Amino acid sequence: MRIITFITALFVFATISVQAQSISDHTLGLRLGDSDGFGAEISYQKAIGRLNRAEFNLGFRDSREFDAFKLAGVYQWVHQIDGGFNWYYGVGGGLGNADFEPVPNNNNGFSDDNDGLFVFAAGNLGLEYDFDIPLLISLDIRPEIGIIGFDGFDNDFLFDIALGLRYQF
Repeated sequence: MRIITFITALFVFATISVQAQSISDHTLGLRLGDSDGFGAEISYQKAIGRLNRAEFNLGFRDSREFDAFKLAGVYQWVHQIDGGFNWYYGVGGGLGNADFEPVPNNNNGFSDDNDGLFVFAAGNLGLEYDFDIPLLISLDIRPEIGIIGFDGFDNDFLFDIALGLRYQF
């Protein structure tokens, strides 16, 4: 009976260790995309435990109509699918600032009253692939809802879709 218990325990331990997954302690890279066109964010991820991490993104937007920055933070839970594929979900939020510049002969509806600070809550859902080299590629969606902000952003709901390329260390 002891040998059967020992073999069963060894099998369970081996199965768990084969499927065990760990995420990189740190990743640094770019998150490319946006809800209203192309944008870029500097992205950093820090492991918090074996299957959880925090992600921080700093994005800049510069166009003829506005200049803006946005800082977002998301706590994520990571789950292995198969091989190097993982899926993750998370919650968080952030803040930013926008400065709109009226464009002559363009009725965009923005005025100087739209400038200022905004605060938002965010969710996160994504899929990633961990290569054998220290590269992590991901595709995710981060729905955001404005909580506090200038006219047009508070109570606004945006789908921020992006491709992430990160170096793991």
